[in-house]
Amino acid sequence: MKMYIKSVMVEDQQKALEFYTETLGFKIKHNIPMGEHSWITLVSADEPDGVELALEPNQYPAARKLQDSLMEDGIPWTAFGVDDIHSEVQRLEEKGVSFTQPPMKAGDATMAVFDDTCGNLIQLIELHA
Repeated sequence: MKMYIKSVMVEDQQKALEFYTETLGFKIKHNIPMGEHSWITLVSADEPDGVELALEPNQYPAARKLQDSLMEDGIPWTAFGVDDIHSEVQRLEEKGVSFTQPPMKAGDATMAVFDDTCGNLIQLIELHA
């Protein structure tokens, strides 16, 4: 089975689109207007045919409550893998991204957590061989 879509709930799709493309470097795969909102999916510039990240509007009250609870408890919504976490953290900090957890080694991985400005904490993970 192939994974096709991974979703992240966002407060404002246009703000999220700007952050995820201009700051993080994702590329737009689909941006289809659907009334008040759009079907927006992004892909990694390194894997244009890889898993798509959907920017889902958090209009459903239960989804919004979950998003708020995760943020309040400091739990990341999702994680993105990187090859060099220290370089990636430095690159993102230079773009104004706020990290709630600096790089921290944990077993065979190093992790960091940042605020995506759209209602989520996102974890970066570098796996060590």
